[in-house]
Amino acid sequence: MRSSGILRSWNDERGFGFIAPTQGGPELFVHISAFPRDGSKPVVGETVSFERGRGADGRPQAVQVVRAAVGSRPAVPRSPAAPEATRRGGAGLLGGALLLVVLVVAGTWGTRQFQQASLRRQLESTPVTSPPVAAPAEPATPFRCDGRTQCSQMTSCAEATWFINHCTGTQMDGNRDGVPCEQQWCTGPTIR
Repeated sequence: MRSSGILRSWNDERGFGFIAPTQGGPELFVHISAFPRDGSKPVVGETVSFERGRGADGRPQAVQVVRAAVGSRPAVPRSPAAPEATRRGGAGLLGGALLLVVLVVAGTWGTRQFQQASLRRQLESTPVTSPPVAAPAEPATPFRCDGRTQCSQMTSCAEATWFINHCTGTQMDGNRDGVPCEQQWCTGPTIR
């Protein structure tokens, strides 16, 4: 059964006060949890309606308070699980972020596994071929075009032959038969 009264005192720091019932009798204890959670604070002197209940200590107190000036619905008594639900709200955000991180890591790992498996299948389906055989390299030669053009500057028939075949401007084959320095170095048939 609902009763009405006036809020006679309120301790905002501790979240409780006392209501003087309009039907008379002793003032009744009221806790902040009995008020609607509408963001407004109880004001001393305001008219309220309430139901009578008992606190955890067994003493009488006002519950499901409705503020006449605000006209709000009575507060549903808080259960011990309510603070846990409030904590879970914050934990839900953290849990959601953690779940997102786990999903990103798992997705990255899965993508890499898929790419490796695809590469492995591609390599397995590619026929094995032997590497191309390189043409034999020309033997290294100690000669290089260094500006010498005359037979008197050569030290052998091989050197003179290399110079006329690889260097421009040589003057070692006077009869233009392909054999250089015939009188000094290359007497007889020469193999090129």
